[in-house]
Amino acid sequence: MRRLNLRKHCYILLWFFLALAVGAVWLLGGRQAEQALPPFLPDLQAGAAAGGKIQLEAEDMAQEKELAGVWVPYMSLDTADHTQKAFEENFQSIAREAKEMGLNALFVHVRPFSDALYPSALFPWSHLLTGEQGKNPGFDPLAFMVDCAHSLGLEFHAWINPLRVKTAETPKALAANNPYSVLQADCPYYFMEWEGGVYLDPAYPYVRSLIADGAAEIAEKYEVDGVHFDDYFYPAEDASLDSEAYALYMETVETPLPLLEWRRANISALVAEVYAKVKKARPQAVFGISPQGNIENDKNIGADVQAWCASPGYVDYICPQLYYSFENEALGYAEALAQWQALPRHENLALYAGLALYKAGTDADGGTWLLSDDIIRRQIEAARASQCSGVVLYSSQYLHTEQTQAEVANLPFWENTEKEKP
Repeated sequence: MRRLNLRKHCYILLWFFLALAVGAVWLLGGRQAEQALPPFLPDLQAGAAAGGKIQLEAEDMAQEKELAGVWVPYMSLDTADHTQKAFEENFQSIAREAKEMGLNALFVHVRPFSDALYPSALFPWSHLLTGEQGKNPGFDPLAFMVDCAHSLGLEFHAWINPLRVKTAETPKALAANNPYSVLQADCPYYFMEWEGGVYLDPAYPYVRSLIADGAAEIAEKYEVDGVHFDDYFYPAEDASLDSEAYALYMETVETPLPLLEWRRANISALVAEVYAKVKKARPQAVFGISPQGNIENDKNIGADVQAWCASPGYVDYICPQLYYSFENEALGYAEALAQWQALPRHENLALYAGLALYKAGTDADGGTWLLSDDIIRRQIEAARASQCSGVVLYSSQYLHTEQTQAEVANLPFWENTEKEKP
């Protein structure tokens, strides 16, 4: 317990100086203003206010046209021989296919495992490029992908997994300069372990700054149209994930937040910091998040989507993953879309709908995806009717497969092209 006590005093001092810097704490989650923020949190009000000042520079970009996007996950970027030629030809094929079917935006994985598909001062090279994390591929994949997308008139959004270091299976080994390899011996509390995976713990200011600085590094060095988070925040609700950090927090504040509320505050602090740093690096870029479609599930893994939608300074857009058929018994698509439409939103927030192209032609959702071959088209029409600003399909792997061919042929985006439907 001695180490815990020493760290406790360190965090008390840290919070003291942070309080001097920001001047005061603010109202959080409906609690009274006199109740202090968790000691691991920066001043969220200051962060949100700073983001709000530069929000106007990006608002038109988020809403001026209908977004028709597709996610390009890391699996789509892996090639068998790990050569520059293979990588570039593969991405060109993905981008051209998206363009030919009338899409206008790519959301591309550039940091899936606390790594980088670009030369980074903070994260190691991704294993996707050479088969070995940390090994230099000899070229800049992100620079190539951004140029390729823009040459075709496609937006390029850099997709980041903020917390994930590794799963039980991937990658096989971490590089010596992976944050886990560098920090684990002296700062094991910066990481959470779950089912064989390792995740960064956003309770700590250093961790949040590492993630935010990595996002800003991308926005500063590359002409990306945006930076994007998906739905991976805390990997589970289990209290054992971050028990030491929460115990320390409980000891250092007079009126602590409940665990899940504290976690949401940690993630919101991260989101506000990322927003502010991305905007500082590239004011015209947008920052957005694609949370799970079930709002209650989001809250349980740390995603306070209500706060992000209601207040400026967090995100320019929200893109819930509405991966449900219309007939899904637990939560149908129309019901889920209506729930998101009903959330209070600040005036500059764009709402996109994430759609499950990967389920088309399968027996998912009790077989309801087999009932017709125009489900995605009708979901797009419903999103348009409810004043959504666009949709994003998951994923590029399913744009040209036998399983999804009938659904893809019925997508409305073909109307924007001269390309013959498949």
